[in-house]
Amino acid sequence: MLLACKNEPKIADQQQDETPAAIEDGNYRPFFHFTPKVGWMNDPNGMFFYNEYYHLYYQYYPDGNTWGPMHWGHAISTDMVTWKEQPIALYPDELGYIFSGSAVVDHENTSGLGERGIAPVIAMYTSHNSKKEESDPTNVETQSIAYSLDEGLSWTKYEDNPVIKNPGIKDFRDPKVYWDAARSQWVMVLAAGQVTHFYASENLKDWKFLSTFGDGIGNHGGVWECPDLFPLPVEGTEDVKWVHLVSISPGGLNGGSATQYFVGDFDGKTFTVDENFAKEMEKAHTFWVDFGKDNYAGVTWSDIPETDGRRLFIGWMSNWQYANEVPTETWRSAMTLPRELKLIASEGSYRLLSIPVKELEGYRGAKFKKDGVAIKNKEQLIDSKTADLRRAEINFTISNLEETVYTFELSNSRGDLLSFGYNHKDQYFFIDRSAAGITNFSDDFGDKMSKAKKGYSEDSLKGTILLDKTSIELFFDDGKTVMTEIFFPKAPFETLALKTENQEVILDHIEVHELKIN
Repeated sequence: MLLACKNEPKIADQQQDETPAAIEDGNYRPFFHFTPKVGWMNDPNGMFFYNEYYHLYYQYYPDGNTWGPMHWGHAISTDMVTWKEQPIALYPDELGYIFSGSAVVDHENTSGLGERGIAPVIAMYTSHNSKKEESDPTNVETQSIAYSLDEGLSWTKYEDNPVIKNPGIKDFRDPKVYWDAARSQWVMVLAAGQVTHFYASENLKDWKFLSTFGDGIGNHGGVWECPDLFPLPVEGTEDVKWVHLVSISPGGLNGGSATQYFVGDFDGKTFTVDENFAKEMEKAHTFWVDFGKDNYAGVTWSDIPETDGRRLFIGWMSNWQYANEVPTETWRSAMTLPRELKLIASEGSYRLLSIPVKELEGYRGAKFKKDGVAIKNKEQLIDSKTADLRRAEINFTISNLEETVYTFELSNSRGDLLSFGYNHKDQYFFIDRSAAGITNFSDDFGDKMSKAKKGYSEDSLKGTILLDKTSIELFFDDGKTVMTEIFFPKAPFETLALKTENQEVILDHIEVHELKIN
């Protein structure tokens, strides 16, 4: 049964009146980053691809705009850019709130939960029993499953939940399931305090503990959450390595929430970090999926066809330092733009790349470009007559870097200023949103500049800038360094300029596409 044949709930167009909700939507609701129509949202959950649809589930509280009793919300898309919100997928029950997890299509019906030749979709999630927290905080979280026979639109919870009981660990959550084809087994990784645990199953119902990872390696500044595990080919080689994502909060490089990654090997039981990767990590822990403050709990889609072959990722575009206080009321939080992950050999080790999904190119509108722009002190590059800077893709190249600071500035007539760029003297990228509009809702929001050490050797600079009303996603050097941050300007940005420190430089190329997304 195809989803296109089902009755999909339609999200109303933005109101054209001056109600507070309409004003808020006009000012802040993104064009091409998913947000729920109303309510609170955090971690992406249960993502899978089936019959031409990408499914995105997420932590959701429909009855308030701050974190509350967790449900699974649901949205679908054919291109990961425009989304249609669906009815709530999973509600809290006697086992507790529905915390984060994953979903897979059980094509061979290994679970036995399929009927009439229909392959079931199996969701595995954490049941969080808040009633137990005061009396027994180490036995609050267990792992449960649910199954769907209509491609993820409605769900039945398994009658023998939980399928994994708590072994006496306070933070025991966020199962991510993967089909290990080489060994014909389901593998699941979940967070357990400040390590991850690996399990295996033949039927998605009965699970066997395999191993533990994480003791003494990586960042342990906060609780580990939302892990993922998947193989990736090393670009330009015949090698395949395994990537293990682990989110952590607090402990992020620039404060609060962030996602670290490890590269190594998985033998069906144990994940082992690559020796050279471990040595690089000992020198300086710079292995973050995103160096900005607003990309957390990200995981990847399951069941992407081999004919596609991409490893596709999405994260929650916020930070636990201030997520409950950002200045939106009707809804809170958005997801990042989905990204393709790639792996390269770099500086004797490995580096994870993130690039915007190619589907965004289908929304490119009018193109504006300049070549060979001489910059002396400061030069305006774009204004609102050239392109709508609320929704734009900007690509640039600088081939011969000088010993200076390259600062891009987005500004408006209300005095808001968002600065970002690259300091070639000290070899770091940066974003400064301290003057980019409303910041007083949190001391942690605009308190300091976010920085990312370059960590690789190149004398040129390439960049892709994605702007969507209240967010910026920066992809430097083909995704080697990525920074994502949100902001809340008092009015739309009207100009983009580039300035340097009293030194003339050449901007080889800049190209702007206004993104035609309503």
